[in-house]
Amino acid sequence: MIKKIKSLINEFRDKHDKTQNQLAEIEWANIYHDSINNKPEIKSLSLNVGRWAGNYSFFYLLSRILDDFEPKKILEFGLGESSKFIGAHISAGYINSRHKIIEHDDEWQSHFLSRCQLPDSSEIIKLNLTEALIENHKVISYENVEKVYDEDVELFIVDGPFGSPRFSRFDIIALVKLFIKDKKFIIIIDDYQRVGEKDTCRKLLTVLKEKNIDAQHTVFSGNKKQMLISSNHYRFLHSI
Repeated sequence: MIKKIKSLINEFRDKHDKTQNQLAEIEWANIYHDSINNKPEIKSLSLNVGRWAGNYSFFYLLSRILDDFEPKKILEFGLGESSKFIGAHISAGYINSRHKIIEHDDEWQSHFLSRCQLPDSSEIIKLNLTEALIENHKVISYENVEKVYDEDVELFIVDGPFGSPRFSRFDIIALVKLFIKDKKFIIIIDDYQRVGEKDTCRKLLTVLKEKNIDAQHTVFSGNKKQMLISSNHYRFLHSI
């Protein structure tokens, strides 16, 4: 009987959490749509939100970063809906940015470009996938990711490669280790609700501390979660 009661309690908690997440997602959707009212090119953009792509909390966060801080250089891990979103901002003249996208899959790239035209300042960089061993856990990684590092990149969007059960999308750590002390940066790590991404965020914050780089971090939650980590230059971003 006790086991049955515990099972019912856990089932109720799971349903409650899912309901709360869905309510939060609806609220983020409304906030996001209000935030793009003055951008007709973005309002008319065919954007597939959710599932493998970013959810509304992700796109609101990204939209505010592009609007409020206008990063001059952007590095994105994984080609997808956020690539389209950033490209649309560049094409419409809302931002003047150089945008690099890391992608491993030629077939997906061809399919994406057949239905979406990116601006000339958006560049796709092909990096093959490899397997790394992080703290005795096998992790999917991009090969030689350090070669794409540019010290002038301000915004890093981590939504690739495929997730790993532990220390997922760990490539961002290799780039953070190259940061200088006064580096200006914003990092969005999508899918923070998963254990693997949480591992990576904890390690990332540890590396920043070891390098004596002051940083702030905030979690944004809807149907999915994002961890926002930035240097203190962008501290106001955490209050949006």
